[in-house]
Amino acid sequence: MNKLICSTAVCAALASTTALASYEININEKQKLSFGGYFKADLRNVNGDIAYRDFWIGNNAYKPDTNETRFSVRESRFNIKYQHSDVTAVLEWDFYDDQQPTGASETVTGGHSLRLRHAYAQYGNWKVGQTWSTFMPLVSIADALDFGGAHVGQTFIRQTQVRYTNNGLELALENPSTQSGKSQSVPDVVARYTFKGDWGQVALAGLMRTLDDGGDPLAADGSQFAYNIHGRIKAFGEDDIRFSYNGGRSGRYVSPGANIHDLADDGDIHETQAYTLAYRHLWNDTWRSSLYYGAVKIDELDADRKHWGLNLIKSLSKQLSIGAEIGNYKTEDGDSDYIQLSAKYVL
Repeated sequence: MNKLICSTAVCAALASTTALASYEININEKQKLSFGGYFKADLRNVNGDIAYRDFWIGNNAYKPDTNETRFSVRESRFNIKYQHSDVTAVLEWDFYDDQQPTGASETVTGGHSLRLRHAYAQYGNWKVGQTWSTFMPLVSIADALDFGGAHVGQTFIRQTQVRYTNNGLELALENPSTQSGKSQSVPDVVARYTFKGDWGQVALAGLMRTLDDGGDPLAADGSQFAYNIHGRIKAFGEDDIRFSYNGGRSGRYVSPGANIHDLADDGDIHETQAYTLAYRHLWNDTWRSSLYYGAVKIDELDADRKHWGLNLIKSLSKQLSIGAEIGNYKTEDGDSDYIQLSAKYVL
């Protein structure tokens, strides 16, 4: 039973983290090549005032009288991992490059484009390349069928970086891009420290961005700070509680699409508050459920958006699971309910 519970926990984590390669080819004593990923098929219906999306983010379009159903395999992914002595390199893709389908692409076939997720190399304490931001609280992401859970209240970003890790301490210089497209001269700086124990783990992270407006009065300028606290704590039996809270001037790092171009009255990025909370319950060795909630509030944009979801997932085997999820996404303009059925096979 414990072995299967462990397997379902791993499968749940794969929905939002790197699906670690599992099929190995030993080239020689020092070199190994691995392949992995998963196949996931979704049936999703969205009904209400917010337009259909394959998964909710921080900014979803208002569209009255929405009632749309789609089948999708976009979340499916594959990866390649190469190990040479103490060096590990990972490449991973999914099929979300065309997140909103067009009529042409589904007239004959669902021709979805590849999207690069991860491309990094790791040696000792150092990691270089594109992967999850050090500011990203992976352990707090809900076990959800809606890809990534409550994006609306979550830090969610992958980008190129140089990261140093020493036990619980992580320090990184990361890509300083801004959503307004302004070129920046100073990398974003991220620091995180994680406390771990038999009870679970909790982490504190800080972000500093030094922005240059380039003479544009509509662009942010100066140092911008943000922080988060997040974790996963053991509850009753094999259950767990997952949480995150984001504060400060996080901009593009938090609630994808919610805080893009506009500036506060003082010329800074808008002050943003966002949080997520999830409870995962294991009914037995094959059934599990998660109830999760996320929200973002940006006062100067009058943005107040929320997402909740509740699911039931069945592990048919170590690799194969099926599930159903219901939920609601709400903005300042309206809200939509959704129902999603999913099947996932992990390689």
